[in-house]
Amino acid sequence: MEQREDNLKDVISHAKEYGFVFPSSEIYDGLAAIYDYGQLGSELKNNLKTYWWKSMVQMHENIVGIDSAIFMHPTTWKASGHVDAFNDPLIDNKDSKKRYRADVLIEEHIEKIRQKTEKEVEKGKKKFGESFDEAQFRATNPNVLRNEEKIRSIEDRMRETLENNDLEGVRQLIVDLEIVCPVSGSKNWTEVRQFNLMFSTELGSVAGDASKIYLRPETAQGIFVNYLNVQKSGRMKIPFGIAQIGKAFRNEIVARQFIFRMREFEQMEMQFFVRPGEEMKWYEYWKETRRKWHGALGLGASKYRFHDHIKLAHYANAACDIEFDFPMGFKELEGIHSRTDFDLKQHEQYSGKKLQYFDPELNESYVPYVVETSVGLDRMFLSVLSASYQNEKLEDGTERVVLKLPAPLAPYKVAVLPLTKKDGLPEKAREIIDGLKFDFLCQYDEKDSIGKRYRRQDAIGTPFSVTVDHQTLEDNTVTVRDRDTMEQERISLDDLHTLLARRTSMTTLLKQLK
Repeated sequence: MEQREDNLKDVISHAKEYGFVFPSSEIYDGLAAIYDYGQLGSELKNNLKTYWWKSMVQMHENIVGIDSAIFMHPTTWKASGHVDAFNDPLIDNKDSKKRYRADVLIEEHIEKIRQKTEKEVEKGKKKFGESFDEAQFRATNPNVLRNEEKIRSIEDRMRETLENNDLEGVRQLIVDLEIVCPVSGSKNWTEVRQFNLMFSTELGSVAGDASKIYLRPETAQGIFVNYLNVQKSGRMKIPFGIAQIGKAFRNEIVARQFIFRMREFEQMEMQFFVRPGEEMKWYEYWKETRRKWHGALGLGASKYRFHDHIKLAHYANAACDIEFDFPMGFKELEGIHSRTDFDLKQHEQYSGKKLQYFDPELNESYVPYVVETSVGLDRMFLSVLSASYQNEKLEDGTERVVLKLPAPLAPYKVAVLPLTKKDGLPEKAREIIDGLKFDFLCQYDEKDSIGKRYRRQDAIGTPFSVTVDHQTLEDNTVTVRDRDTMEQERISLDDLHTLLARRTSMTTLLKQLK
């Protein structure tokens, strides 16, 4: 665990040093759990948005995108349940004065038991070598079975207490499991309390309840209240989807772990409207579709796992998370939920407007069911950054820090480097950039030795570096260096655009999604 924390510290330090992520308002000592994306971070973030948007909207004829306002009529949040039910169960340690989410403390305890199981499996692998049957070992090993039973028992109690809003029962579970405060190491806990996470403000010049509005805690409601507008104006036929990327705000009391949990963050959400009774078919479809989307990035299948929800939200009849192995361990990256017809029916009730769909094939009207996919853009950013960050030992004994970002997501696609600052090489390098910059974000660098410049490009994740030397002026060829393999090849300038397009284009990612 210590090594993982060190890895997170390294990623945070690297992100700041190279212009990916800065603490917000840093000259005023910052603001807790608020971050700014720097010059390279904003490029990586925009590339992630583009990959998601193109995969959702461009690749699906029956999905369209919108951009709804952050401020919404306050009754929206009454209808959605956020005013009454958008709470976190919080608990304080009396000795450290630190506050925690009670459910997260229990989940972290479960994860420790799960890690014990993985250690048992690793021991088995070492002991039996190639003859090791992992499935049989997990099904028969007494320690593994004991751990699984412990996890099941804890999850059952946790589900029951949370669903019944039994806050004393939640506290008792923490006491029974002998969970200690990570800071003080003591078990001196307060009672568990509920805390609403919505930020509120006033609209207009008069303060008071009449003008109280909220910063949206999710982007989904902007889709639901526009469902009929989109359906009618776009002549959409069920099944169809509405996608949106936008900011959301939550007054997280326990905001930590860098950009994993922030008070101002961005979501990429798609609500897919289906016939009642067909929602589970589409739920499974979107689980597989989203698995492929993540897999195409090439960060490694072992980095992901599906986790079915212990406690279903009040609106869901099925829900799971795609979890990612962050430096802090496996945590939620994306949620896939079958939301039933809860949202549209609630908005029908509170607005007095009909939000039904007339299905010409069935010759009947109904309120559609909804399957949602919702991924945190900032978490996506952290998953890609942390998985790409590597400290490599090279054959010659030296080390290099390299960001092995998926090439289509990299901020700069190519760096053009004149070998020296004279003899017309800088002018030739600028000429090359002028030809490439319509299609690729390029960086020009002439400072320091060529080796140091390669290392700088490795550190910011640039997939290719092009070196312009005296031979370039003679035969119009350049040296292209691959970031990941560090191999170099001599190619004609006539072939450079084609090579970059083939290796760094977003199309290469999208084609894997078929």
